[in-house]
Amino acid sequence: MRHNKKFNHLSRTASHRKAMLANMAISLIMHKRITTTLAKAKALKMYVEPLLTRSKTDTTTSRRVVFRYLQNKYAVTELFKEIAPKIADRPGGYTRIIKIGTRQGDAADVCFIELVDFDENMAKTPKAAKKTRRSRRSKSAEAATAAKAPATEEAKAEAPAEEAAKAE
Repeated sequence: MRHNKKFNHLSRTASHRKAMLANMAISLIMHKRITTTLAKAKALKMYVEPLLTRSKTDTTTSRRVVFRYLQNKYAVTELFKEIAPKIADRPGGYTRIIKIGTRQGDAADVCFIELVDFDENMAKTPKAAKKTRRSRRSKSAEAATAAKAPATEEAKAEAPAEEAAKAE
């Protein structure tokens, strides 16, 4: 039984797991989105979210604590200079996991893990209008009638102008 054992070892030794999670965290910080397996993404989320919380306060101590985990000064600089100001008002949940499907070779669940505030596609996309089930008219028919109506109004407006030009 695995009662109260929440930590996923990912079939690796402690040193290998620590190095792998540090490398994945660096890649996530530098690229803002990485593709990996679902199990690794969940482990990475638990690893990187406390570091992102720590980066909100830009002190020497917090930089040293984060550097102890990442061991990459460029990633630490990126984290404190560019990522921390964007996530400053967010109370948690800095990463998002989006499932892609399964990998062909070993049928492992594959997903994106990304920083929430850095995904332009999700931030700019407006919500789609809800489709009602009672509507009998198709959207294409409505669009076609809407396109015809302004065209006829423009033609009516142009007709008196043309007649005035002929009269002169």
